[in-house]
Amino acid sequence: MNQKANNIIFWITTSFIVISEGIIPALTFRTQLARDGISHLGYPDYFGVMIVGFRILGVIALLLPQISTWIKEWAYAGFTIEFLSASISYAAVDGLTMYCFIPLISLTVLFISYLTFHRKQKFAHAIPGVS
Repeated sequence: MNQKANNIIFWITTSFIVISEGIIPALTFRTQLARDGISHLGYPDYFGVMIVGFRILGVIALLLPQISTWIKEWAYAGFTIEFLSASISYAAVDGLTMYCFIPLISLTVLFISYLTFHRKQKFAHAIPGVS
């Protein structure tokens, strides 16, 4: 895969994560629907607020080029844990429904973002001055 294709795939997948994990939750976490979703899974209201805070920090870490690779790795790890935990929570409460698989789809998109991020890093190190 060439550098241009890699960058396009990186930005498409990372934009999906930014929108679905940062922007939408930041705008909707205080709605009744969000509160009902958190309580349906057995979590207290403050848990939803805390998760949204971590999501926002995670998407900032993924977006800003000044953030170190080490912190980006932790953001990817945090989102991975979140998606796996969400899938397990839905399965435990509702059984194997489509809600169990939606976080796994997001995990797949995150994994593609992660792979293309590292390819992007490899391209940047191979060609000085290019990021």
